[in-house]
Amino acid sequence: MLTHVWGLLVHPQSEWQHIGKEDETVRHLYAHHVFILAAIPVVSAYIGTTQVGWGFGGDHAFIKLDLISALYAGIAFYISILMAVFLVGTLIHRMARSFSTPPSHRRCVIFAGYIATPMFLSGLVAIYPIVWLCLLAGTIGLCMTAYVLYVGIPYFLGISSEEGFIVSSTTLAVGVLVLEVMLAITVMLWGYGEVLLPWLFRF
Repeated sequence: MLTHVWGLLVHPQSEWQHIGKEDETVRHLYAHHVFILAAIPVVSAYIGTTQVGWGFGGDHAFIKLDLISALYAGIAFYISILMAVFLVGTLIHRMARSFSTPPSHRRCVIFAGYIATPMFLSGLVAIYPIVWLCLLAGTIGLCMTAYVLYVGIPYFLGISSEEGFIVSSTTLAVGVLVLEVMLAITVMLWGYGEVLLPWLFRF
């Protein structure tokens, strides 16, 4: 469980080789990696928004959520993260189908789950949810994700460096878009959660 986290951050090249030798399933990936790590930003945001409150720092007012509204926001945030991993993996598979040695859909989803590791870990900063601090942590996590992604493509997906550059660039572009949308939705839920979330969950 979570055996590859440290290796992906410290020595991703050899770790990808090790991961590539495993015959892992998507179900195993989610059960032993994604479900656990995706909870880090969710739990951190739950603590931060209920105990500290989100804001811009300085003299600006901090907005807190009550426990129930924060729980609704956390559930929505957690589900969106789980879906995003699968969607990014599907995108990688679609892009790689035209290459000389296209990887399977299963392998692409597993790849997406592992490259998201730095982003999951950067979510720990949401315990103190200052907007600029969260953006800084997200940027650092995204840069680490880009590195892990680029290093892993030839070793795990079996795609050449030239083809891998196309995949990594497109994946990062989509990843940035997904991140921005998720941040916008999260801030909206934090700011208006007490009004919106109970109304949404009535349906």
